[in-house]
Amino acid sequence: MLVALAIASFASNSVLAANLTLQQAYEQQRSDQQVQGTGVVSRILPDDNKGSRHQKFILQLPHGQTILVAHNIDLAPRIPELKVGDTVTFFGEYEWNHRGGVVHWTHHDPAGRHIGGWLKHNGKTYQ
Repeated sequence: MLVALAIASFASNSVLAANLTLQQAYEQQRSDQQVQGTGVVSRILPDDNKGSRHQKFILQLPHGQTILVAHNIDLAPRIPELKVGDTVTFFGEYEWNHRGGVVHWTHHDPAGRHIGGWLKHNGKTYQ
């Protein structure tokens, strides 16, 4: 029982720390920063089909910040059946903007020059 509580506490603290990093990146207007976090889908946007195709959606983070996720679906599978209210965990590169920022590079790099990112939804990883 204590082990389960310790693991749950560690996981909860890890999520809080990750989202705090995002909050600080936004407040300090930092870009080009690898971030990890978890949020709830608040809006699903149309795919961006100009150049590399991207699945786009807005996540609401626990501290209130919103971020745009731009997931390259030419390099990684799209999240099928994504709905408002779903929880998504992410690892990618943060770019600051006045609306909360954008997370991209949520996929592998076929050239191997950039750290690979990912999205997790309903127990499945998309990279």
